[in-house]
Amino acid sequence: MKVLIMVLIPALLISAVSAVEVGYIHGAIIDGATGEPLPYAIVFVVGTKKGGMALTDGSFCIYGVPAGTYKLKVMMMGYAPITKEGVKVVASKGTRIDFKMKEMIVGTTPEIVVESDQVQIDICAADVQHTAVTIEELFELPIDDVVEAIALKGGIVRTGDQLHVRGGRSGNILFQLDGVPLTSRRSSGSSISGCGSGGGGHSRRRKKHEGPPPLMCIPGRQYYNTEEYAHIDENDFLQVIGNPMSTFSIDVDVASYANARRFIMADKLPPNGAIRVEEFINYFNYDYEKPEGDVPFSINLEYAVCPWNAEHNLVHIGLQGEELAEEDRQQSNLVFLIDVSGSMRPQNKLPLLKKAFLLLADQLADDDQISIVTYSGHARVLLKSTPGRKKNKIKYAIRRLHAGGSTAGYSGIQLAYDMAVKSFIPGGNNRVILATDGDFNVGVSSTSELIEMIEKKRELGIYLTVLGFGIGNYKDGRLEQLADRGNGNHAYVDNLLEAKKVFVDDLTATLYTIAKDVKIQVEFNPAKVASYRLIGYENRLLKRKDFADDKKDAGEIGAGHTVTALYEIVPAAGGTDAGSEEDDPLMADDLKYVETRVRPDAVNTDEVLTVRVRYKKPDGDTSKLITTVITGEPAAAAASSDNLRFSAAVAMYAIILRESEHGGGMSLEDVGVLAKGARGDDKHMYRAEFIRQVELTGLIIGLASK
Repeated sequence: MKVLIMVLIPALLISAVSAVEVGYIHGAIIDGATGEPLPYAIVFVVGTKKGGMALTDGSFCIYGVPAGTYKLKVMMMGYAPITKEGVKVVASKGTRIDFKMKEMIVGTTPEIVVESDQVQIDICAADVQHTAVTIEELFELPIDDVVEAIALKGGIVRTGDQLHVRGGRSGNILFQLDGVPLTSRRSSGSSISGCGSGGGGHSRRRKKHEGPPPLMCIPGRQYYNTEEYAHIDENDFLQVIGNPMSTFSIDVDVASYANARRFIMADKLPPNGAIRVEEFINYFNYDYEKPEGDVPFSINLEYAVCPWNAEHNLVHIGLQGEELAEEDRQQSNLVFLIDVSGSMRPQNKLPLLKKAFLLLADQLADDDQISIVTYSGHARVLLKSTPGRKKNKIKYAIRRLHAGGSTAGYSGIQLAYDMAVKSFIPGGNNRVILATDGDFNVGVSSTSELIEMIEKKRELGIYLTVLGFGIGNYKDGRLEQLADRGNGNHAYVDNLLEAKKVFVDDLTATLYTIAKDVKIQVEFNPAKVASYRLIGYENRLLKRKDFADDKKDAGEIGAGHTVTALYEIVPAAGGTDAGSEEDDPLMADDLKYVETRVRPDAVNTDEVLTVRVRYKKPDGDTSKLITTVITGEPAAAAASSDNLRFSAAVAMYAIILRESEHGGGMSLEDVGVLAKGARGDDKHMYRAEFIRQVELTGLIIGLASK
């Protein structure tokens, strides 16, 4: 009788057949066209109850097969079944059989049938289960050492720091931690000891200026978190005499906040290098005036007493990008460039990534063009340019993604840009969306070479959005640089709600650029300001001469985006002398507040500072200039807007996390109170989440100090 196959995967599969009478069958199952492994394909011995299931690298093994000659059949949804006859199994030996499957249209694959009542599916286990645990998976677990990690598995009995595996024998390989086999120690079962206090277990405390702690340890080997963060030299106060202007490129990246949040949600403190204050501030939208006229964004200025230092003042600069009506959206040519290497296996990487892109697929317009490029050991085109109206086809390609192999990121980026050029839409939104943990280890992998290629493609009008995923080996600094040089934005996706924020709530801001090469230059009046400090933007600072240089790249504003920057300033001590050319040779006639023969009224103005903004249209080469000023006295901190007070609370939270010398004496409790009072309209509850996060951070720091 033929019945539909029932796949049973027991927790521990133990062969009861003597090794003298049986052998085993092993091999690999791959896509015949691409060479990619096909995980979860089913292979079984026809006429028996023996079967195997391919692992994520395509390998399979069927143990306990009596010596003889058999017919093997392999089946997988979406592929044509394959049968191989005359497969000889020799006692005590293995027979290797590989399969190359041919893809078929979904719906035409025959039913999977066998000639027995039930087939047991082996998962590469002989006497006991073989469990492969990666660094990323270990880092995700709420545990402190190896013993706790293994104790979570079925069939394990823990006694003190010893683990006993039912049915195990001495010499068995019980577990494999990131490729290192761990064997049994006792004849009565199988056990393994933890590292103990001297083994470098996973600490939940962070000493000052330390990076992430070691992950796990086994005797003779330690695992360390290999995440990478660029060093940040924090902005200091600058004297206006000698430094009258401050120039920087805007930044709309938000990755730093979401990345730091996942540390906090795991009861850990993020490393200092992970905290970019401007990205914390810009994670949140603010209630700015909408733009009017031909300028695609508005400029909003506010001046108040600094909430954390009453002797200082705070300057709040906010840009509000124009919203795009549905009918004004450009047709998009999007290339999804997806890392499917072995490091992307954990649930917070490729599985989460797939859900994120499924959300994006639902937002596509019918006339958008979508391609999908994947890379692991090599790059391949998974989906050729497909109209957005064919959502089922796009989603099917996304669902087929699986992880395995090394990481040829450079070749993947090359192929993605080739696809973007091939489907280029003149005047449209042409963009590559890279999703990865940032680990490139095959081919060209240096950041400088990747940047050089990306900058060349940027000049063609193809932008780059970068999404970071996962923990343990996340390459934050590299991904930020790639996005910056690709005229795009950088976000970190730590959960499904963040995916919704990026691809649903903030979709137009993520994908549609309304102004590029946006630079801000602030000139301070030395009669009003003694010194100033730009809060954040350390890696976005520009030279004074770069402001008017249209060849100098800068940041982009997306549709509906808000951009916020804060200056902490020390007021001048009541004097009226605005300085002169003789005070400093750097001062020249182009400075507004320097007394000269052509500007004798410089000392008589009530202006505090002048803000200048340059920008280009998305398809333009020449910048336009907008100028505005702040005048008068600062408002009281309590009388300032929700925009200023909430952004100040977020900035101070990041400053405290960075253990900055500019903390100003404000506590996390003070930050929470300030944020609560400035929560305002919180449509998506992001500000409420922030307030709870501040509270949690206080608990973490408090416990770590005990």
